[in-house]
Amino acid sequence: MIRELYENVKNGVEIRKNLIALRDAGKDGAGRSALAEAFGGDFTLLTNLLASEDPKIRKNAALILGEMESEEMLPILFDAYQRETTLYIRPDYLKAISGLEYRPFLEELRKRLGELRDMEISEESQKHISEEFRVLQSMMLRYEKPKKHQFCGYKKKKELLLLTNRCQREATARQLSGARIKMLAGGLCVKGLAVDAVLPLRTYSELLFAFDAGVLPIDNPADTGARLAPALLAFLCELHRGEPPFFFRIELKGRCEPEKKGAYIRRISDAMEKVSDGKLINSVTDYELELRLLERKDGTFAPMVKLFTIPEKRFAYRKEFVAASIAPVNAALTAELARPFLKEKAQILDPFCGVGTMLIERSKAVPAGTMYGIDIFGEAIEKARENTKRADEQVYYINKDFFTFEHEYLFDEIITNMPQAAAEGRDELRRLYRAFFEKAGVHLKMDGMMILYSTEPGLVSDMLGANPIYRLLKRFLLNEKSKTTVFVIQRVR
Repeated sequence: MIRELYENVKNGVEIRKNLIALRDAGKDGAGRSALAEAFGGDFTLLTNLLASEDPKIRKNAALILGEMESEEMLPILFDAYQRETTLYIRPDYLKAISGLEYRPFLEELRKRLGELRDMEISEESQKHISEEFRVLQSMMLRYEKPKKHQFCGYKKKKELLLLTNRCQREATARQLSGARIKMLAGGLCVKGLAVDAVLPLRTYSELLFAFDAGVLPIDNPADTGARLAPALLAFLCELHRGEPPFFFRIELKGRCEPEKKGAYIRRISDAMEKVSDGKLINSVTDYELELRLLERKDGTFAPMVKLFTIPEKRFAYRKEFVAASIAPVNAALTAELARPFLKEKAQILDPFCGVGTMLIERSKAVPAGTMYGIDIFGEAIEKARENTKRADEQVYYINKDFFTFEHEYLFDEIITNMPQAAAEGRDELRRLYRAFFEKAGVHLKMDGMMILYSTEPGLVSDMLGANPIYRLLKRFLLNEKSKTTVFVIQRVR
């Protein structure tokens, strides 16, 4: 097929159509090899087509040349790029060049980047100029890696947004002594505390910074970008050591149609780069911050920033996980909710411990005594040992079925993420819950506590009704849709 397409192009038969088909056929490894074999190292056919009057022929000839990875083609492609006047073709020349060793042309590429940044762009040219700019920027980053910035604003009192469990926002609010707090739908707005007083809390999923950029109109993305740039740049410089540029990405939270969102975001980021004179650069890979724009009811955006320059130390221990692993923030929230019922130096058992997250977070909340973790899944036990070592905790892990586990002394607490089952396994899950409540009574001291994280509140309630040795002290709903609930249960008989 490739040979036939090649011959058609060579003989001038429907050149554009066959050239496009030739490029498509050569995209995978085997096709690329067959394509290179067809040309036999002589790319004169393609280089001649770079002078075609048809822009799409020039475009596809350039892209195929780039796929051939022949360094001898670099000067020819670069010369064609510089001569090209059709705007929508220029990024394709750059894409072809980017697969080659283009370091000798860095200075000229940098110069072109500056020209594009300073250029007054018409509405009809915006899309193509922006694409050329982005490809150039990506090519420069291949050889000129950005210097990372160091966050130095730990003692600053900034307006912070903590994303938390929607049903249990108060669990985080209670830990923020001295703060001015406003409850939001998905978390908290926190004022009056230094950043380093908030960072260590373990019950928020994300920490965002709010900043004032004036009115940001949704119906004018270029104006929004122009207003964002100086405000964001000043904010970043205040909180970091090191000189610009800062690399960012944009996340849009609003009603923008999905198929239009990419172009809309590009218009904002293009304006930000232009107004900041390249001190703010949009990047899909090397970004240090995520700019989130949340649509308000009044038709404006609320800007927020997530900084990746702040090391995330809270759950750094949890490098290993399996599919059923509980998220560390959910384990931390479970322990925080149960805190009033926990005691120091307690002897603790997790009968379905997975990779150890629940036990580790239990000990972080209130220092524990001896902890045992049991799981029938050997891989999970090995990963639990690794995580626990990194967390600087001590847990005795046993690769065993809890229902055959024996121990010579009783435990003060049982804490666990209860197993889940698919719809077809409902009967089996009920049997497991029944067996668990019976077996737990064998290992739990009188007045001992069970903290259960479960997506089956109905089953837990049924088992409590069937086992009078337990009393429900507290239940905390975590998710209305999944019905995930934390139960605090005491053994009373």
